Amino acid sequence: MGLSIDFRRLKGMCRVVRPAVSSRCRGLTIFGFLVLCLAQPALARARQAAGIPPLGSDQDAASQAPQDRSAPPPAGSETTVATPREATWRKLPGNFLHDQKDMWLFPVKLAEGHHWLPTALVVGGTAAFIASDPETMPHFRQTTAFHGFNRVFTSTVSGGIIAAVPATFYAASLIRKNSYDQGTALLAGEAVVDDAVLMVVVKSITQRLRPTDIAASGNYSDTFFQSGKSPIGKGTSFPSGHALMSFSVATVFARRYRQHRWVPFVAYGLASVISFSRVTTGAHFPSDVFIGAALGYVIARYDVVRQ
Repeated sequence: MGLSIDFRRLKGMCRVVRPAVSSRCRGLTIFGFLVLCLAQPALARARQAAGIPPLGSDQDAASQAPQDRSAPPPAGSETTVATPREATWRKLPGNFLHDQKDMWLFPVKLAEGHHWLPTALVVGGTAAFIASDPETMPHFRQTTAFHGFNRVFTSTVSGGIIAAVPATFYAASLIRKNSYDQGTALLAGEAVVDDAVLMVVVKSITQRLRPTDIAASGNYSDTFFQSGKSPIGKGTSFPSGHALMSFSVATVFARRYRQHRWVPFVAYGLASVISFSRVTTGAHFPSDVFIGAALGYVIARYDVVRQ
């Protein structure tokens, strides 16, 4: 009788424990499944970064199968190795044409669904600056706080710095017979020429008045399509050519010498000072400088200095 009572008690305990155990197992199973689902993108990126083909792919199966080291590679197969873009005088014209093709076919990439987020950020930021220009620009026109700064960073001085940095660097690289440094200087010059083409086209279309074309206490709201100084946009405001070119040159040096941590700080710091001086001297609106800096970075980073 005692054994029978104990057996029935054990069966009762099992009936009580079984739902709890099964529910816990179901919960752990669901949680584990969710973790695996969420981890799949991270695992895929890790495998890709390590050069491991995706699981289940033909490449993955081939990598796991025994290989004959003496067997020749399959016909038509190629090995792609990322190398820095070649920058020589001979390659310069072709590189420039390739840059122009990428620049002017960029709307096609947008239509295909690429680069929407960075484009929206740049366009949205520019629109916000344009909306705030009538409020911020009078303060820069009327203040005397930047008088000493403006005497140092004039338009001529700023333009001279942009031109002198790659030219001096190239001359020094010739003396040192350093082909990599020569390539850097040529890429910087290539970026400046790319910037000049884009600048002329955009300026000729927008025809924006410069802040100095307006009285210090005047109306800064209606400035686009009002200049008419030149059919090619000479003397107009949008975008800032100094910001465009200074950030392009800075990006070339920052990308080519990013192993030296101080180079990006110096390059972008000098470009920022030059760009800011265009606002304090009344040559450009803040929106002109913002869009110029953004375009200069994009052109140098994704057209000129690319793998």
